Amino acid sequence: MSTLWRMFFDWESMREALPDMLTVGLPNTLILAGVSAVLGTVLGMLLAMAGIARARWLRWPARVYTDVFRGLPAVVTILLIGVGLAPIGMRVWGPNPYPLGILALSLVAAAYIGEIFRSGIQSVESGQLEAARALGFSRGAALRMVIIPQGVRRVLPALVNQVIALIKESSLVYFLGLLATQRELFRIGQDAAANTGNESALVLAGLFYLLLTVPLTHLVNHIDRRLRAAPKEARA
Repeated sequence: MSTLWRMFFDWESMREALPDMLTVGLPNTLILAGVSAVLGTVLGMLLAMAGIARARWLRWPARVYTDVFRGLPAVVTILLIGVGLAPIGMRVWGPNPYPLGILALSLVAAAYIGEIFRSGIQSVESGQLEAARALGFSRGAALRMVIIPQGVRRVLPALVNQVIALIKESSLVYFLGLLATQRELFRIGQDAAANTGNESALVLAGLFYLLLTVPLTHLVNHIDRRLRAAPKEARA
């Protein structure tokens, strides 16, 4: 037990890694996850709308996209985008892997978020659409103003869960090679562990991920309870 404690819970090793974790790793992780979540949400909504469209030329590409990017491991997508498009990235923004890493994470997130949105939209009773059409709404306006808001509200817990997964997947961007100022939490922990031969910095990185994801988990539970309680309050 003493060896286990010394290898993974050495406070001195954690203390040495803490400044870089706070000033470099945490901001970079938040940037990667935050920007990817926003882009993935926008693209995911477009995929969801294409997935429920009447036209096959919209539905089938959305279905293929979703199947491919949900089926591939995230690290494979990151390598395909980050390495395959690296020459273009070098010409556009120089030796910065962030944009390609964000693009890859966004493409993966969009596949999952699109399915979340699609299931939420399709869970709304068909009578809602018919009622909106009877009131004079076009199909597009009924979807935008009646169906989609209800569908999104129903899947908020699942959407937050996907953001939690995205925070953890942001650690995979280290495969693209990062400058010292671009490292996220996991890479800083990995570098410290390689330099010292002690794994405590990786444990510290894990604690940072817990600090980011546990509050979001409780937020999911709170949203879920509120959504479950709302119909009961309406009936009362």
